[in-house]
Amino acid sequence: MDSGDPLSQKELDLQEKIGTWPAESLRLSDDNLDQMLLWCVQQKASDITLQSDRPVHIDVDGILLPVTRRSLDSADMTNALGRIYGADALAKLASGVDLDLSYEIRTDRNTRYRFRVNITAILSKGRDSVQITMRTLPNLPPTMKELGIEDRIIENFSPRQGMILVTGPTGSGKSTLLAAGCRMLIERPQGCGKLLTYEAPIEYVYDGVTGSRSLVAQSEIPRHLPNFAAGVRNALRRKPNVILVGEARDRETVAAAIEAGQTGHLVFSTVHTIGVAATIRRMISVFEPSERTERAFAMMETLRMVITQALVPKVGGGRVGLREFLVFDDNVREILLDLPVEKWTSETQRLLVRYGQTMEQTATKAFRAGLIDRRSYLLLTKGFTGEEGSVSDDELEDS
Repeated sequence: MDSGDPLSQKELDLQEKIGTWPAESLRLSDDNLDQMLLWCVQQKASDITLQSDRPVHIDVDGILLPVTRRSLDSADMTNALGRIYGADALAKLASGVDLDLSYEIRTDRNTRYRFRVNITAILSKGRDSVQITMRTLPNLPPTMKELGIEDRIIENFSPRQGMILVTGPTGSGKSTLLAAGCRMLIERPQGCGKLLTYEAPIEYVYDGVTGSRSLVAQSEIPRHLPNFAAGVRNALRRKPNVILVGEARDRETVAAAIEAGQTGHLVFSTVHTIGVAATIRRMISVFEPSERTERAFAMMETLRMVITQALVPKVGGGRVGLREFLVFDDNVREILLDLPVEKWTSETQRLLVRYGQTMEQTATKAFRAGLIDRRSYLLLTKGFTGEEGSVSDDELEDS
């Protein structure tokens, strides 16, 4: 039996267990859209996809399943767009942009369900159509313990000042890890002071997280401010202790985040990179060659930790987060600052093995503990190192 057969059987079993939305009607309307979304949440869907000419699909433990018997037509999608975004959704999509936002359902005064939403124009059956992707969000951010975060990451998650980066591909749980870290800072006895977040969109809210010496204010990009760089500049005028920037994606944002770290703030952000060394290379590459060395040294002086996370299928169901990380303490920073910037990426990879935790080490530990299967192990180790990992052939065969 090949590695795909158990997954196929699992998919069949899950489809039989969940079935289809029992209240499905001939039209997806304002009245029943929220009912359908709440039903999907009850099925433990992590993502819900509405797409023209296709049934509604949900993602449960990484398995994509249809949950309506009929495909959605243009009238269904128009109703969904109006409910989720507003009447001008189609006009915005026609201008060549995708839409990122959050959506909320309140079932009573004290209960609400939140979704992170992306709306993108697509081509279906030769005509312009739409795909709506909705990520379900818990009411409270998880705790670091619930996520199984390593003790060394927790110990180094709250330096007095500087920059911490959480990296990984889309859907790897970067925002969840950061939210758990923010919750930890808010709830600790000394609190976190004033925490400002700039997100696109806001995923986790902290209304239910209490801390007597913590004050949290969240701003959504571009609803409240035009971009992340403007958010950091805004933060510097508000005397914060901690700044969370949703993504360091361009020169202006990276430069502003570095400046904030240099001026006594603790800055958290995410980067769409895979691996600690690749993150260093990416952060440097956003600057023009004429300023690259100066900016790189400024970045290294503020950097405190880089974490790369991957979410992989867990044996027995669900997903598990595996992490590569390096703490940039005085020793690590001094080693790199003594080298030309061009050698930082390769030297970071060597320092990672000596002072940090590589993805190969994490994957090997998880594989030997029976948390992940052979395929996931090989994908992780080859994806991060370009070589197969250190697990023996006998262990792989036994799996």
